[in-house]
Amino acid sequence: MKKNNIVFTLLILAFAISCSPSSKIIGSWTGPDTPSEPYKTIFVTGISSNLVARQTIESDINTHLKERGVTAVSSFDIIPPGFKATEENKDATLKAIKDGGSDAILTIALLDQTSETRYVPGTTMYSPMMYGGYYGRFYGYYSYYNPVMYNPGYYSTDKKYYLEMNLYDVQTETLVWSAQSETTNPSSIESFSRTFSELVVYQLIKDGLIAGK
Repeated sequence: MKKNNIVFTLLILAFAISCSPSSKIIGSWTGPDTPSEPYKTIFVTGISSNLVARQTIESDINTHLKERGVTAVSSFDIIPPGFKATEENKDATLKAIKDGGSDAILTIALLDQTSETRYVPGTTMYSPMMYGGYYGRFYGYYSYYNPVMYNPGYYSTDKKYYLEMNLYDVQTETLVWSAQSETTNPSSIESFSRTFSELVVYQLIKDGLIAGK
């Protein structure tokens, strides 16, 4: 039974690893109109009707920006829940962002989400033969363990989320930077947001849009 328990534990561990959450930047682009100096104050806005997700992501990105010496402004200070962007309120919105001192605007939007079912093949583990002891009688041997143990395969469904991050210059409204991320099997918005936000800020530093401490 001890051997079978070990096998069962390994099977559960393999399943957990196969479904573990992961986030990565799958591509980034820097435009020709990037300013010579890194941005110092960034207005951060998540484009989502899910207020909890929007607030969580904005808050975490702001935290990571501030840790690196960049002033971050949350969109909740200017863009209230339920706000609808129209041509009529465009000028007032941009003026409020400029008056807040921001020199760039970072947007975060969900592009797509998918579900992919895949088959995880089983594994066969061989236990070496031993002489004497419980090998001397059939049931002693049989009840302890089988020389060949098979872990059955199983189906696993991976959920993937693709987000796009765009950085616009406040004065020109020009897109100066864009990146996409892929996240697999997020366990919660909180755990996803922490990892995702760190990746985004790191990529902004790597591509020269903000200065890193």
